[in-house]
Amino acid sequence: MTAFSILDLAFIVEGSTAGEALRNSLELAQHAERWGYKRFWLAEHHNMLGVASAATAVAIGYVAGGTKSIRVGAGGVMLPNHAPLVIAEQFGTLESLYPGRIDLGLGRAPGTDQRTWRALRRDPSAAENFPQDVLELQALLAEGQPGQMIRAVPGAGLKVPLWILGSSLFGAELAAILGLPFAFASHFAPDALSPALEHYRARFQPSDQLTRAYVMVGAAVAAAPTDQEARRIFTTAQMQSVNMLRGVRGPLRPPIEDIEAYWSPAEKAHVSQRFTCAFVGSRATVREELRRFIDLTRADEVMVVSAIYDQAARLRSYEILAEVVGDLAGADAPA
Repeated sequence: MTAFSILDLAFIVEGSTAGEALRNSLELAQHAERWGYKRFWLAEHHNMLGVASAATAVAIGYVAGGTKSIRVGAGGVMLPNHAPLVIAEQFGTLESLYPGRIDLGLGRAPGTDQRTWRALRRDPSAAENFPQDVLELQALLAEGQPGQMIRAVPGAGLKVPLWILGSSLFGAELAAILGLPFAFASHFAPDALSPALEHYRARFQPSDQLTRAYVMVGAAVAAAPTDQEARRIFTTAQMQSVNMLRGVRGPLRPPIEDIEAYWSPAEKAHVSQRFTCAFVGSRATVREELRRFIDLTRADEVMVVSAIYDQAARLRSYEILAEVVGDLAGADAPA
């Protein structure tokens, strides 16, 4: 059975604050735990006025401390922004506090613009060292070796599960070589989805962490009691994408009735392509679209992100999705 998980950016909505956004994330995680979601991940982004998860390890600790069983992690930490030792210490600390519940997804993009990267005191060429940094991090989380001069404390020996995040063949290749699970960002970059998954599965090499290939795919979902209402709440995500094209960043905006009046034909085409893996509608509509998506990707897990303005509507969307997951599981069960 395909597992379902949640990717959250602690979205700040118009008229709200970062503190409210983080409290909303915790509330969502607590509901997700009861509804049977497998993981709750937070993503690293910097200098984004609508995202409150920049201090990703801190946000993960807050959510893990307010939940009991759901796995909590990074989806992901942008490793070129950090020294591997610091990340090993941060996630070693989290694993020490919440044993058996912490995941560490790793990306090689900066998660921000060039100017902000300079403010982070990082060299733009750091992304070229991503494979070496992953290996260094992996070694720091492994059992200490005789004569090892640098150790992550806490961290050494805790073997926090690592994931490679990607939207291209590069991530697929690295995950396959290292024998790590691969999460593809199809929720915003769907173009290379099929070739990347084929590449990863064909080249996967078993490792101490993973004996067989494991694929997670991203999807945007906006579910509501009716198709019309789902399309309305999804306009928030559509406007956010249009605004990024326009170079305008800010909190999530409330939904509108007519998205056609908001975007140009060119913007519509771009955003629609970006949301190829977005499933919007009622329970029945989302169930059918997700079933086809899972059949196409043969994914072991689907990670869902929903940029929905109203917290009650966001919770309802994930509750409906949990019902859809139950429907799919029932359909797959042997007679």
